Amino acid sequence: MRSYLSLVPISAKVHRRQNRMTLLCIIFAVFMVTAVFSMAEMGMRMEQARLMEKHGNLSFLDLIGSAMGQSLLGIAVVLFLLILLAGVLMISSSINSSVAQRTKFFGMMRCIGMSRQQIIRFVRLEALNWCKAAIPIGLAGGVVTTWGLCAVLRFLVGKEFSTIPLFGVSLFGIICGIFVGIITVLIAANSPAKRASKVSPVTAVSGNAEDKKTIHHSASGRFVRIETALGIHHAVSSKKNLILMTGSFALSIILFLSFSVMIRFVNYLMPQSAAASDLDISSGDSSKAISADLIEKIQAMPGVKVVYGRRSDFDVSAVWQGKTSYSDSLDLISYDDFDLKCLKTDGVLKSGSDLSKVYGDSRYVLATSDQDSPWKIGDHIQIGEESLEIAGLLKYDPFSSNGLTEGKMTLITSSETFVRLTGTTEYSLVMIQLTSDATDENVRAIQLAVGDEYSFHDQREQRTAGTYAAFVFCVYSFLAIIALVTVLNIINSLSMSVSARIKQYGAMRAVGMDERQLIKMIAAEAFTYAFWGCAAGVIVGLPLNKWLYEILITEHFPYALWHLPLTSLIVILLMVFFAAASAVYGPAKRIRSMAVTAAINEL
Repeated sequence: MRSYLSLVPISAKVHRRQNRMTLLCIIFAVFMVTAVFSMAEMGMRMEQARLMEKHGNLSFLDLIGSAMGQSLLGIAVVLFLLILLAGVLMISSSINSSVAQRTKFFGMMRCIGMSRQQIIRFVRLEALNWCKAAIPIGLAGGVVTTWGLCAVLRFLVGKEFSTIPLFGVSLFGIICGIFVGIITVLIAANSPAKRASKVSPVTAVSGNAEDKKTIHHSASGRFVRIETALGIHHAVSSKKNLILMTGSFALSIILFLSFSVMIRFVNYLMPQSAAASDLDISSGDSSKAISADLIEKIQAMPGVKVVYGRRSDFDVSAVWQGKTSYSDSLDLISYDDFDLKCLKTDGVLKSGSDLSKVYGDSRYVLATSDQDSPWKIGDHIQIGEESLEIAGLLKYDPFSSNGLTEGKMTLITSSETFVRLTGTTEYSLVMIQLTSDATDENVRAIQLAVGDEYSFHDQREQRTAGTYAAFVFCVYSFLAIIALVTVLNIINSLSMSVSARIKQYGAMRAVGMDERQLIKMIAAEAFTYAFWGCAAGVIVGLPLNKWLYEILITEHFPYALWHLPLTSLIVILLMVFFAAASAVYGPAKRIRSMAVTAAINEL
């Protein structure tokens, strides 16, 4: 052996099984960065092809300056930073666990003359040695995944991705993957390397160097069993360790709550309505109102899925009878049954609304609203001789440009109620949804049936279902990644804690503590970390979630009010406690298979 560095590959072979989690973490980080930046470049190439077709000559700055280019670049950078942070978190935890299990080894290295700087260099090179296998696997996975995603977007999602490259290889994505793999490992190895360098030569003889502090009082078993009290005591006895473990768990919760805002942002940015039409037929003025006969004719034509229409009457004199009564004008809009059902499907009705009352010839209506609207469910509206009751409220005004009512009430009625109130049977707007196999010939036939009397609008090119699905898929994928990071981090962190105290557990077994009590003690320690991690994560994460919501959504959509993200909160909290419970399994299995004498001598 020429130098102590020759031990690096030997150590990798000996501890191959223990290093699997670290290798998986590196592969995971490289894979995600490669896939994210490769997909961003494929999107840029697609945008370049579109702009070249439209404008001819095109520079890189023009591409970056486009709306899609800026969106893709911004998303990629944010994802890069978050993945880098998550990767450092996972890999550092895994290397810490490895160092904790080899305390005696580093003590022996100090005994034979290895300096602290050499120990630090050894741990860093050992971590970089893992990159030789992990980075190529991560790069290959990222490239193949990019190909698969591009194929899905091109053939399954929609026409807006018809020009995305299928088997493109992103040199930029590969470079970013290599960069993040090496940088993440170096950053993650820094703290464990310093920890290993602090192991004294005495440790080689005395064993585990952890928990040197003098214990001034014992764990109290007054309110809980002694094994539970010991587990809680182990968790809180070291403030530094408690802060690191709690902060590690809290970071996952903060990332999850912060990134969950993106789902709601995409929903507001590209709202997907069940009532969105493919074709619109509108009347230019009241003299060209659309008859119901045309609707029946179109409904029977090939390629038509459903036809539904709206009638309208503006500036109708009415008296609102709520907490106070006053006269004003309002707008009346009729919805067919399909249109009404879509309101519930889209989730645009406020809590307490009863849509069932509005169907048919009734005296119930829906009303648009915002945060400043004075009218409530149950208020009455007098129109001529008719008294109508508000059976439900919409969360916003879909007929205004900004979603606000600006103090103007708009009532939505059923078709039958509208005809009874106004006597008007003709439609002002007819909307058509096509079947999935509808052809351009079917559309031309519908247009010929409509004729030149009405305005015909083809809305198919304006549908954003494909883009929406792609963005939602990316957002949910990253949320799944954060959840996975949470599980891996908790399992690694608890494994590190158990490894640091394995000699204590052996001594406890020697004096009579059974396996069941030891497992309860480890579980109590794990759930103590989880509890404080959840508390810290919620305290920091919820205000950050609210701030991001106001910046991204409320500033652009004034009617959108922040609400407690209860679903996201429950999901991530359950994930943390599930991970804590799962983390107990490994140490429990290890303790069951360990003899008392071996446990006492274990470091």
